[in-house]
Amino acid sequence: MRYLIWLLRAALFLILLGFAVKNSQPVVLNYFFDYQWNASLVVVLLTFFALGVAIGVLALLGGMMRDRRKISRLERELRLKNRLIDAEDKRDTSVTS
Repeated sequence: MRYLIWLLRAALFLILLGFAVKNSQPVVLNYFFDYQWNASLVVVLLTFFALGVAIGVLALLGGMMRDRRKISRLERELRLKNRLIDAEDKRDTSVTS
Protein backbone atom coordinates (compact mmCIF):
# COMPACT_ATOMS: atom_id res chain seq x y z
CA MET A 1 0.00 0.00 0.00
CA ARG A 2 2.88 2.36 0.82
CA TYR A 3 4.37 1.81 -2.63
CA LEU A 4 1.05 2.54 -4.30
CA ILE A 5 0.79 5.87 -2.47
CA TRP A 6 4.33 6.82 -3.49
CA LEU A 7 3.55 5.82 -7.09
CA LEU A 8 0.47 8.06 -7.06
CA ARG A 9 2.50 10.93 -5.58
CA ALA A 10 5.15 10.55 -8.28
CA ALA A 11 2.49 10.47 -11.01
CA LEU A 12 0.82 13.61 -9.60
CA PHE A 13 4.20 15.36 -9.40
CA LEU A 14 4.98 14.50 -13.03
CA ILE A 15 1.55 15.71 -14.19
CA LEU A 16 1.98 19.01 -12.33
CA LEU A 17 5.53 19.38 -13.60
CA GLY A 18 4.31 18.89 -17.17
CA PHE A 19 1.56 21.48 -16.55
CA ALA A 20 4.15 23.95 -15.27
CA VAL A 21 6.47 23.42 -18.23
CA LYS A 22 3.67 23.76 -20.80
CA ASN A 23 2.26 26.95 -19.21
CA SER A 24 5.37 29.02 -18.65
CA GLN A 25 4.37 31.95 -20.87
CA PRO A 26 4.35 35.39 -19.25
CA VAL A 27 1.07 36.90 -18.05
CA VAL A 28 0.30 40.51 -17.19
CA LEU A 29 -2.14 41.17 -14.36
CA ASN A 30 -3.56 44.70 -14.26
CA TYR A 31 -4.67 46.24 -10.96
CA PHE A 32 -6.03 49.60 -9.95
CA PHE A 33 -3.95 52.78 -10.33
CA ASP A 34 -2.11 51.30 -13.34
CA TYR A 35 -0.27 48.76 -11.23
CA GLN A 36 0.82 45.69 -13.21
CA TRP A 37 2.32 42.37 -12.24
CA ASN A 38 4.30 40.40 -14.85
CA ALA A 39 4.84 36.75 -14.00
CA SER A 40 4.66 33.28 -15.42
CA LEU A 41 1.19 31.76 -15.67
CA VAL A 42 2.20 28.91 -13.36
CA VAL A 43 3.44 31.34 -10.71
CA VAL A 44 0.20 33.32 -10.90
CA LEU A 45 -1.94 30.19 -10.60
CA LEU A 46 0.13 28.83 -7.72
CA THR A 47 -0.01 32.17 -5.89
CA PHE A 48 -3.77 32.48 -6.15
CA PHE A 49 -4.26 28.83 -5.24
CA ALA A 50 -2.15 29.31 -2.10
CA LEU A 51 -4.07 32.47 -1.22
CA GLY A 52 -7.35 30.61 -1.63
CA VAL A 53 -6.17 27.82 0.65
CA ALA A 54 -5.00 30.33 3.27
CA ILE A 55 -8.32 32.20 3.19
CA GLY A 56 -10.22 28.92 3.48
CA VAL A 57 -8.18 27.82 6.49
CA LEU A 58 -8.71 31.18 8.18
CA ALA A 59 -12.45 30.96 7.53
CA LEU A 60 -12.62 27.54 9.21
CA LEU A 61 -10.37 28.47 12.12
CA GLY A 62 -13.05 30.31 14.12
CA GLY A 63 -15.49 27.42 14.06
CA MET A 64 -12.76 24.93 14.86
CA MET A 65 -11.62 26.90 17.91
CA ARG A 66 -15.23 27.21 19.11
CA ASP A 67 -15.68 23.45 18.77
CA ARG A 68 -12.44 22.77 20.68
CA ARG A 69 -13.58 24.97 23.57
CA LYS A 70 -16.94 23.21 23.64
CA ILE A 71 -15.30 19.78 23.61
CA SER A 72 -12.96 20.69 26.48
CA ARG A 73 -15.91 22.07 28.49
CA LEU A 74 -17.89 18.88 27.91
CA GLU A 75 -14.88 16.73 28.89
CA ARG A 76 -14.53 18.67 32.15
CA GLU A 77 -18.23 18.17 32.89
CA LEU A 78 -17.90 14.45 32.15
CA ARG A 79 -14.89 14.08 34.47
CA LEU A 80 -16.77 15.92 37.24
CA LYS A 81 -19.85 13.73 36.83
CA ASN A 82 -17.72 10.58 36.85
CA ARG A 83 -16.07 11.72 40.08
CA LEU A 84 -19.47 12.37 41.65
CA ILE A 85 -20.71 8.92 40.57
CA ASP A 86 -17.58 7.27 41.98
CA ALA A 87 -18.00 9.15 45.27
CA GLU A 88 -21.65 8.07 45.51
CA ASP A 89 -20.70 4.45 44.79
CA LYS A 90 -18.04 4.51 47.52
CA ARG A 91 -20.50 6.08 49.94
CA ASP A 92 -23.18 3.49 49.11
CA THR A 93 -20.81 0.56 49.54
CA SER A 94 -19.54 1.89 52.87
CA VAL A 95 -23.11 2.41 54.17
CA THR A 96 -24.26 -1.11 53.21
CA SER A 97 -21.15 -2.78 54.66
